[in-house]
Amino acid sequence: MYAITGITGQVGGAVARALLAAGQPVRAVVRSVDKGVAWAARGCAVALAQVDDVQAMAEAFAGAEGVFIMLPSNFDPSPGFPETRQAVENIRQALASARPGKVVCLSTIGAQAVQPNLLNQLRLLEEAVGSLDLPVTFLRPGWFMENALWDVPSAVEGCISSFLQPLDKPVPMIATADVGRVAAELLLGSGPRVVELEAAQRITPNELAAGFARVLGKPVTVERVAQDTWHALFTSQGMRNPLPRIQMINGFNEGWIEFEGIPRKGQIDLDTVLRELVRRSGV
Repeated sequence: MYAITGITGQVGGAVARALLAAGQPVRAVVRSVDKGVAWAARGCAVALAQVDDVQAMAEAFAGAEGVFIMLPSNFDPSPGFPETRQAVENIRQALASARPGKVVCLSTIGAQAVQPNLLNQLRLLEEAVGSLDLPVTFLRPGWFMENALWDVPSAVEGCISSFLQPLDKPVPMIATADVGRVAAELLLGSGPRVVELEAAQRITPNELAAGFARVLGKPVTVERVAQDTWHALFTSQGMRNPLPRIQMINGFNEGWIEFEGIPRKGQIDLDTVLRELVRRSGV
């Protein structure tokens, strides 16, 4: 049995689908009964557990041959990441108690970076889970291509905006389906301590706009969002502490958020992802 957290999201769902396709039993770890209904219909066992309940998580992980761990997303953390630190400690305790056969932990490109930024949350997770006497693999993917979902309405209007700059700078990206596939392979087999993952080709903001143009069949341009407007823009959108997010974007733009080694290559190209995002948006 393989216990999968984050199964209702893009990556966790992809992990579960890959395991089910391989004929493996899956335990869907969800926060509420309604979120588990669709996975129960697929033949999964369902376990109810939230990240603030160590005992429930330990029970969800107990007896599992492998566990896929995701840290709940927090794009607007409090200074010092207190919420994340507590979630990380809860996950560590649950794994220490359950002692599954192996752990595959979703991390990120740049988790090893010491510069302050939003992705430091995943470094905290790596340090905590890595301290356990368990077989653990950290999967560090690049920037998710699916982040372009937020650009679909603008692309339909003919122009997208980019915080990634310069517009001709290649960015290490990856499709979430590739992340899920590789995570499932790591759960079923063995791998090194750290596995990094990006698409076959890096993608510039200009190429992202060109991809939208191909998929939509109309011209699409891209314009940069001036950095001196970011803080006010993010605050106007409801963020209380936008600095870590700004630092992360700068890390990509300045090149210090990068892979530590030689990453594996994904199989899914940009146009395939954009086509699905446009279909999902119903435009």
